[in-house]
Amino acid sequence: GSGDAEHGAGPVGHGGRRAAGTLPHGASSCCTAPCSRLVAQLPASCSSPCLLRPLASSACRGSALCLGPSDKWSRKVDFLLSVVGFAVDLGNVWRFPYICYQNGGGAFLIPYTLMAVFGGVPLFYMELALGQFHGTGAIPIWRRICPIFKGIGFAICIIALYVSFYYNTIIAWALYYLYASLSGPLPWTSCGNPWNTPHCTNYFGGSNVTWTNSSRSPAEEFYTKVLEIQKSGGLYDVGGIRWQLLLCLFLIFTIVYFSLWKGVKTSGKVVWVTATLPYIVLLVLLVRGATLPGAWKGVVFYLRPDWGKLLSTAVWVDAAAQIFFSLGPGFGVLLALASYNHFHNNCYRDALVTSTVNCLTSFLSGFVIFTVLGYMAEMRDVEVEDVARDKGPSLLFITYPEAIANMVGSTFFAILFFLMVITLGLDSTFGGLEAVITAVLDEYPRALAPRRELLVLGLITLCFLGSLSTLTYGGAYVVKLLEEFGAGCSILAVVLLEAVAVSWFYGIQRFSSDVQAMLGFAPGIFWKICWVAISPAFLFIIASSLLEQPPLALFDYRYPAWSARLGSLIGASSFACIPVYMVYKLLWTPGSLKQVRGGCGSGPETATLIDRWSRFRI
Repeated sequence: GSGDAEHGAGPVGHGGRRAAGTLPHGASSCCTAPCSRLVAQLPASCSSPCLLRPLASSACRGSALCLGPSDKWSRKVDFLLSVVGFAVDLGNVWRFPYICYQNGGGAFLIPYTLMAVFGGVPLFYMELALGQFHGTGAIPIWRRICPIFKGIGFAICIIALYVSFYYNTIIAWALYYLYASLSGPLPWTSCGNPWNTPHCTNYFGGSNVTWTNSSRSPAEEFYTKVLEIQKSGGLYDVGGIRWQLLLCLFLIFTIVYFSLWKGVKTSGKVVWVTATLPYIVLLVLLVRGATLPGAWKGVVFYLRPDWGKLLSTAVWVDAAAQIFFSLGPGFGVLLALASYNHFHNNCYRDALVTSTVNCLTSFLSGFVIFTVLGYMAEMRDVEVEDVARDKGPSLLFITYPEAIANMVGSTFFAILFFLMVITLGLDSTFGGLEAVITAVLDEYPRALAPRRELLVLGLITLCFLGSLSTLTYGGAYVVKLLEEFGAGCSILAVVLLEAVAVSWFYGIQRFSSDVQAMLGFAPGIFWKICWVAISPAFLFIIASSLLEQPPLALFDYRYPAWSARLGSLIGASSFACIPVYMVYKLLWTPGSLKQVRGGCGSGPETATLIDRWSRFRI
């Protein structure tokens, strides 16, 4: 508990899990918690040093809240690195550069910046403030905001599970590539390997190489060798499990477990490596890429403005979608990470700093990618646009490795690159699963708070079992399906309802007062307008654009019609938690609909809290 005394933090938010400050005069050494809605069920005595705070609520008078050693960030920088690590993920590397050049190059930065300022950053700030003020996870927080919307918390947890089912498999692919990079010449350098086909064409091998529509690079054939996708007939016949990928995934989840099992005290230390290493690698790859022949072609292609694109609605929609999925509000991660902050932490400054770092990282990644694509175009003697067609996993596992394989020091740069991919992915996994863990622990504190390690083990096991279908020969088809439908329209609808619930039901003035209680100043009129009107409209536009998607395809495979219906069911299964819980709440809560709506933010857990906290200021 020394961190609280050092920082002089204020007390806990709306019935959160923790308190702060110095040990109250006359407090006993035992921790009791008869009021389960305000504090976690704690043992009769605390064996470890803790801070105690008498609770002022009449329902819990005479109780004390114990601040265990794992309930706070050890240092402010641990929190910042965790937020940056979550927000800066694989999408910054594989999606932003492609979206940027496709939508007007340098001109795309205008709608991207505007969408960030008016849509992404306000939602980012809102989630950090909510998590820090209420001090609890994505499920129980709705008891303090508006109970009828509690289904949002359950929906967030289900979406996080769907994401974990495929996202960690991509990290497992990167681990396999990292292992393959350690053995002599990179196996995707030439066409002389047992898995290569007659279509394999190595245009780096010399001049007079003819590239046809049927030609396949060594990197592409190695990618299909890793997945063995040719042994699958499609979604209806995914085939057996690749044991090599199974082992890689097991190692990934083992790292995740031991990073999360003790809470933010352990994950806060791990992110010092996983959140900083990608920046070191990006800078090294940028310097190397800038020295390659033809690199300038890629940079010009990346940034060459096409001002006419700004007249296209699709460009603005792409900018909104990119900034939303890049910053990641709505996944419950920002709520969870901020809930371990000190009450008077400046989350406003944190939101501006971390969101700016995220956007600049995306921009930097574009230079790293396009200097290499320019080099590939120079070697193929083609235009950059002819080699810049890949996005998503194929950019990470085919295009970029192919370029690395033909550099001087290829093994070294391949190891660096796949280490970066792994650490980028692990950070986001830490955040996504911590959101679920925090939400469930805070919702069922009596049963689960003393058993965090078992809860984390159970969650990791569930995610591992849920990922097995992505490890099959046709696992890439499953990954694509989950990527498109697991967290697409459903997460947008969830965040839209979250913004509406906070701004319209809980009340923008009440939320502004909460922020003022933490920071000492209220949000300005700009933030209020964004939260009430602009951000919800921003989300509605993105969701509307995603409703009409082209048919799914991967390589030469066209997904069957029933896969779209299956994907819609996957997306609807998470969102359904919201109306189902609303019906349950209306049926079981006494009183009229107006009275139920009036209960938003007015329950016993929120009454007179600001006044009570003022007595705890240090």
